[in-house]
Parts: sequence; structure tokens; C-alpha cells
Amino acid sequence: MAREVQCTFDCADPAGLAAFWAEALGYQVQSPPAGFESWDQALDAMGVPPERRNDASAVVDPAGSGPRLFFQRVPERKQTKNRVHLDVRAAPGLAGDARMAALEAEAERLVSHGATRLERHEPAPPLDAGHIVMADPEGNEFCLD
Repeated sequence: MAREVQCTFDCADPAGLAAFWAEALGYQVQSPPAGFESWDQALDAMGVPPERRNDASAVVDPAGSGPRLFFQRVPERKQTKNRVHLDVRAAPGLAGDARMAALEAEAERLVSHGATRLERHEPAPPLDAGHIVMADPEGNEFCLD
């Protein structure tokens, strides 16, 4: 039986990190439950106090094919390198200079949204086509691949 996959991020600012990843992946913030026009309206009905409204957020693929990303507030900050990370496939089908130019353009776009560029890995055929290591606004590593 196939399972749905959700990737969960521990973070300090769920709404902010959700907005970054929605931008990075072309996702959208998950809509409020049926019957509610906004998340504030839904959270009011659920009795969630204002100071707890940024405890969680989620983004979804508008086409419905990618995994849901869930962001939950935790008290501790990120301490070490991620053991699992996302690869953002920003240059599918491209190779060489064209691939690296596409990755550079995407890196620049994501930096403008709060990402940090960490390092560039040049193509090393036959196994490595080249990639750029980035970090989201809270320091979670990901690769532009």
C-alpha cells in the first residue's frame, strides 16, 4: 500500500519558514479547513489564543503531487548539520554551463527571499552534475540540484 509523505521541519517561525518554502518550491500555504475563510477565523473557532497562532504552518503542492511540508515551532535552535535534506531540482535536463547558470539564477532568487548560499560544487562527470548547497532562513541545508 502506498503512503503519503509529509516532511516536518522543527523551527522558530513556522509561518515565515512556510512562506520561504512555498516560494522556493512553487507551493502554497495550506488553505484553512472547509467552512472558514481564513486561518484566523478557523483558529478563533478552535479557541487558539493569538500568541499560539504561529505554532504550526504547512505548505502544499497546488498540483497535489508533491509532499506536504509541515513546520512546527520548537524552543531549541538548530544545532548541527541536517542528516536529511531536500534537493530542489532547479535544472532538470540541463548539463554543464547551462545547468550551473540555471542553478546560479535560482540561488540568487532564493537569497532574495532569505536563503543563504553555502557552497558550489562544480560538475565532476560522470557521477556529479554539479550543485549548490544552500540554507533556508533558519539554517536548514538544502541543495539546488
